[in-house]
Amino acid sequence: MKKIICGTLIAAAMFGSVSCEEWLDVNTNPNGPDQVVDPHLYLAPMLSELAIALQNDGRYIGKYTSNFFSAAQDVTWDRHGYASASDAAATLWRSTYYTMGLNLRDMILKAEEQQKWEFVGIGHALQAYNWQMTTDQHGEIIMSEAFDPTKSSFNYDKQEVIYAEVKRLAELAIADFAKAKANPHPNPMSKDADLIYAGDISKWEKFAYGLLAINANHLSNKSNYEPDKVVEYVDKALASNADDAAIKFLGTNTANSSFFGPSRGNIGSAGINLRQSKFIVGLLDGTNPALRDVEYEKVTVPNSNPPRDTVRVKLVANLPVPKTKDPVAAFNTQHLKDPRIAAMLAPAGDGQYRGIGFSGTGEYTTTTQRPLNLWGTASDVTSATTVGKYLFQNNASFPIMTYAQLQFIKAEALYRSNKKAEALVAYKNGVEKHMDFTRTFLTTAEERTAFDSRKAAYMTNPWLIPTNTEPSTTPEGFPIPYLTLSHIMLQKYIAQWGWGFLETWSDLRRYHYFDKYDEASRTNVPGNPVTVGSDLNLNDNVFTAFQINPTMFGVNGGMPAYRIRPRYNSEYLWNAEALRQIGGFDAAFHTYETWFSKKN
Repeated sequence: MKKIICGTLIAAAMFGSVSCEEWLDVNTNPNGPDQVVDPHLYLAPMLSELAIALQNDGRYIGKYTSNFFSAAQDVTWDRHGYASASDAAATLWRSTYYTMGLNLRDMILKAEEQQKWEFVGIGHALQAYNWQMTTDQHGEIIMSEAFDPTKSSFNYDKQEVIYAEVKRLAELAIADFAKAKANPHPNPMSKDADLIYAGDISKWEKFAYGLLAINANHLSNKSNYEPDKVVEYVDKALASNADDAAIKFLGTNTANSSFFGPSRGNIGSAGINLRQSKFIVGLLDGTNPALRDVEYEKVTVPNSNPPRDTVRVKLVANLPVPKTKDPVAAFNTQHLKDPRIAAMLAPAGDGQYRGIGFSGTGEYTTTTQRPLNLWGTASDVTSATTVGKYLFQNNASFPIMTYAQLQFIKAEALYRSNKKAEALVAYKNGVEKHMDFTRTFLTTAEERTAFDSRKAAYMTNPWLIPTNTEPSTTPEGFPIPYLTLSHIMLQKYIAQWGWGFLETWSDLRRYHYFDKYDEASRTNVPGNPVTVGSDLNLNDNVFTAFQINPTMFGVNGGMPAYRIRPRYNSEYLWNAEALRQIGGFDAAFHTYETWFSKKN
């Protein structure tokens, strides 16, 4: 891993927006007692670095999760592969160990010396968050020996050890915030430095509880899973959209714009060229089998003796017939659209919403049918006037935890506890509050009117927002809609699209991409992989209609990705022996299942 301390101190010198003289004197030891750096000088650059790391790596992980794919067919990440001898998808690793690294620890130590307990708590919360995200991305990581300056090689810790440390640090952060409330510093200087909560420690406390909920809920496949504890944590966490944790960007120039913004060009660069996937379009346009309202019909089973009837989805031209049609004139012959579609996704040139699969935009031979990019433009070359869409704007704050996300975590935990009526309340709350979040991105009265019309229809549609929790039928034998785990997990997928890449990937891995949920045992069981051309109407996997490229990356042995390989330029070049001990030199190491997703 090289000498972590060296990279960290160099990064610290690069961080500041103030002058070199104000930030560090290179002739003194920045970690020594002769140099006093106030804690607030560390925080803003580290938060910005965290957002960039999650966004940069999200460009690749988002392909594993089918958030989006490349306009030109990608034979690597779209196929659950990786770029060898490359640091692609390892920016979070670099952030955790280098650019935040010892700077985060220094901030905590200096804040303790000055009794600025809010900074101590924020530091512990961020360290917990970093360990959680980094282990969820890479599996086994270096923690116990990570910042030992006497070492030049570093052993890896097991993931269960990391998970326990995340819990310890989050609880420690909560204790720190209690100290801050009891003994407030007269000049904490956290408001300007805190790009998330502007120094509001009550919100940081809720953030720590939210992290505890995420940490505990990832253990859903373990015998010691405690869904009631997950619910307890969520109830102490973010209380509304106003508590959402999002890192702010000014967006006035390239330097202070979001990594996803058009001025940075990072999601339209050569080899990336991202376009929304068919999967997310299906979830929002009313065609995914788990989130749609269709007509049913009763037909006689052919050649049955004696004759008998069966109920099935009504098809015309082999397509399901929508029961509730969209209220917007341009779509009024189609399925009811989720109101979020206009805020989140970009239509094609002809105004229709489409996504791409594993072959890029080339599957659409008519140019106007090809989806626009995530900025909502046809060209990946942007100008100073390009505004962007949704989270892909220069000044768009980047979420790292949201109220809606936690409501779906609560709903899942309640559902798995067989407390389905309570799960339904959390589910409905998550959907509605994420709709409120997305509505803020609409800029015209016409867009908001269409949104409100669709929302009214959506929130009262029992197939989308069920009122029942158990399966049943009408006297005629037609199905009555009821809450399923698919409702919860797919709505969580929507709420995290474009930002919650790691949590979405953790969900997919917990359900092994294609698991079904067995109501009797309250556990997930193997389902059937969905391939291109499958009849999606017959799919009952938790992540209904989710597909993986049928042509896997060459070394995968038919297995999907479960982890990102550690950072090449530190681990493979400088920490090889420790990496070899965990199988890191196996070409298929990225398919090794993570501990948290395994059943025990």
